[in-house]
Amino acid sequence: MRDNQADHGYGTVNVYRAPGAVKIELNRPDRLNAWSRELSADLLKVLTEVAADDQVRAVMLTGAGRAFCAGADLKDGLAAATDANGQIDTKSALVTWYHPIVTVIREMPKPVVTAVNGPAAGAGLSLALAGDLVVAAESASFSLAFVNIGLVPDAGASLFVPSRIGFARAAEMALLGDPVTAARAVDIGLINAVYPDDDFAERADDLLERLSNGPTRSYAGSKRELNHWLYSRMPEHLALEADIQGELGGSRDFHEGVAAFLEKRKATFTGQ
Repeated sequence: MRDNQADHGYGTVNVYRAPGAVKIELNRPDRLNAWSRELSADLLKVLTEVAADDQVRAVMLTGAGRAFCAGADLKDGLAAATDANGQIDTKSALVTWYHPIVTVIREMPKPVVTAVNGPAAGAGLSLALAGDLVVAAESASFSLAFVNIGLVPDAGASLFVPSRIGFARAAEMALLGDPVTAARAVDIGLINAVYPDDDFAERADDLLERLSNGPTRSYAGSKRELNHWLYSRMPEHLALEADIQGELGGSRDFHEGVAAFLEKRKATFTGQ
């Protein structure tokens, strides 16, 4: 961003401000920008602020380091989510943090660009696809990794993915969990554009600047139309995702999936 000013008021996000534009950079590079409680709180706060700021006419989300967002931070987040009976609450974080975050992105009356600089997995993919325009570096990848730990797509993923690429490809991503390259993602319509790694930051900034100088009310109107047609039942659908995820939080396959992930081995699922 040109003439940008950094805002260091947040612990896990970097915020860069320029006339008419704000770039929000997820800043937990040592954890591949995985969602944590602190990151969720910081991100929701800054998104709510920029959504209400009439001086901000366009917003970008990107990641620091080599990833966009690796999804939920299983290593740091599970202890806080485990109750006295040893059950893992997979629902409350969705309702408290993830749902408000994707909702404010979809509903803010200005365009949001997600600039995916590296892997976007699980809820990280949900965050990426909540944006209006999604651009990626050549080395980026996209995966609905939930199935690998015995869960289902959440944080809007089961809404955003099929609305972009249809049932067949969405089912493939959800059931198989294989990563999709950036080149493949643009070919199937999952994202809008792929830029060479060396030019990625500059070209993403150029797009943000273009939008920040454009007809903001026109953008807002187009966004309302698209939301009405595609996402008018989003609150109901997010609630369904959370309910199903809450059910699976007590499954044996989920506990096995998490254990295998933390132990860096292949999971052995039993269907229970």
